[in-house]
Amino acid sequence: MIAELMKFHPDVANALAAGRPVVALESTLITHGLPHPINLEVAQAMEQAVRDNGATPATIAVLRGQITVGLTSEQLTHLAQASNVRKCSRRDFPIVLAQKGDGATTVAGTMIVAHLAGIKVFATGGIGGVHRGHPVDVSADLLELAQTPVAVVCAGAKAILDLPLTLEVLETHGVPVVGYGCAEFPAFYSRSSGLPLDVRCDTVEEIAAMIRAREQLGFRTGMLITNPIPTTDELPAEIAEAAIQQALQEADAQGIRGKETTPFLLARVSELTGDRSRAANIALLKNNARVAAQIAKAIL
Repeated sequence: MIAELMKFHPDVANALAAGRPVVALESTLITHGLPHPINLEVAQAMEQAVRDNGATPATIAVLRGQITVGLTSEQLTHLAQASNVRKCSRRDFPIVLAQKGDGATTVAGTMIVAHLAGIKVFATGGIGGVHRGHPVDVSADLLELAQTPVAVVCAGAKAILDLPLTLEVLETHGVPVVGYGCAEFPAFYSRSSGLPLDVRCDTVEEIAAMIRAREQLGFRTGMLITNPIPTTDELPAEIAEAAIQQALQEADAQGIRGKETTPFLLARVSELTGDRSRAANIALLKNNARVAAQIAKAIL
């Protein structure tokens, strides 16, 4: 039944059938995270980073009501230019599929499809979390990590969020948070938030062993693998925080809430930092795609 709702790119289908490494990639960053044509360039660069490191990229989206695992260049271009695309988390799939619409998968949405497709590793920029000043506004990404066994490679949670509370929620739900080459939780634009992590791994083989152990136990939780932005690309924490504080005040003043909050804050922080935050975002996305491919290979 589920198979009827999904369409696989031939490269992805062949890689999965042959037991070769595949890395899932989200599509919300294309439709809602970056402006055109940068969004298309970054999506293509992430796919290439996965290929360069020995894995097959599978960018995931919903197109005309069909879940699509692995996009053609034409489909990537369509998403990059489209204006009426719904962000797809768990609650949105029945709506988009029934209405035969287009949907861009969030972290949570991409995890769901990746698991259904048999893809074990997913690369993104930063996960959602608990919003600052609004502790009941908790991203569906955290709840998905609690129930869907996919390893998510990211640069921490988005820095606009309440990082201590985000880590608390992950701990409560039993989600392992692993630092790749770091002992502190990365702060998205910056390499460290100052928040200590329980586990540090310095090789992809160590991470792969943890993923295999989780599978052997039959646990249904995901795993968060935090990969700090490269030193040469990070935005100094004090610059990022000043811009975030101003953007948060403006969002509250304008009454921006719910799913519109994150796109507004990210865009405003980019403006306030003279696009330095956007450059950092792009750099960490490519870096996470590279590391995710290496982990996917190591699992095999």
